[in-house]
Amino acid sequence: MLIAILTDIHGNREALEACLAHAERRPIDRYVFLGDLVGYGADPGFVVDTVKNFAARGAIALLGNHDSAAIGNPERMNDEATLAIEWTRRQLTNVQRDFLESLPLTAEDGDRLYVHASAAAPASWDYVLDERAASRSLMASEAAVTFCGHTHLPALFHLTASGKIAGFDPDADVVMPLTPHRRWVAVIGAVGQPRDRNPAACYALYDDGPRTLTYVRVPYDVETAARKIRDAGLPPFLAARLAWGR
Repeated sequence: MLIAILTDIHGNREALEACLAHAERRPIDRYVFLGDLVGYGADPGFVVDTVKNFAARGAIALLGNHDSAAIGNPERMNDEATLAIEWTRRQLTNVQRDFLESLPLTAEDGDRLYVHASAAAPASWDYVLDERAASRSLMASEAAVTFCGHTHLPALFHLTASGKIAGFDPDADVVMPLTPHRRWVAVIGAVGQPRDRNPAACYALYDDGPRTLTYVRVPYDVETAARKIRDAGLPPFLAARLAWGR
């Protein structure tokens, strides 16, 4: 089964459409959305409706911290993120808010665990940025592979049978075997707001037959996405950072 995994779309219609167009040219069996559908970007309603339609056809969709904030839950955020969430709340319809409220924090599928942030405490929104954080996430689950987002930085960690953990920054378009004698945490980079100094949208393809993972980078119309942020009256920094990739 070939699985397309997308996360941290953040209301970026142009990035989402580019990733979906790329994925749809492949024999995808399942789509997974790891949360943060909204926040920062100018098209939260479009993104929520798109993911809602995928979910109606069997896709897995999870709640992220920006989604949680958009439906009224208190979340600690910086000033730009807070302003964007306040604006986003005014854009969402009741149906869209109801969909966000229905989303779970985690989902299990076979030997895989999906979560927006760390599996150790999904509702605390901890970042999996290093080996120590990855170890906490691994110890919280028996899943062979845990997929998460939240950091906007692609990364891959593994735990050996001897208990050693190591991580590295994966290259794009490289098919990587996730060997079964190790356990893995795959942090999927952001569709809508990459922060690894590469502005191209990021998502991943996982094939559960040969157990291979491929990180994919997809160029998109950054200028249009940024212009729409500025036109909406959102903080200009949120537009500028799309081109910077950070």
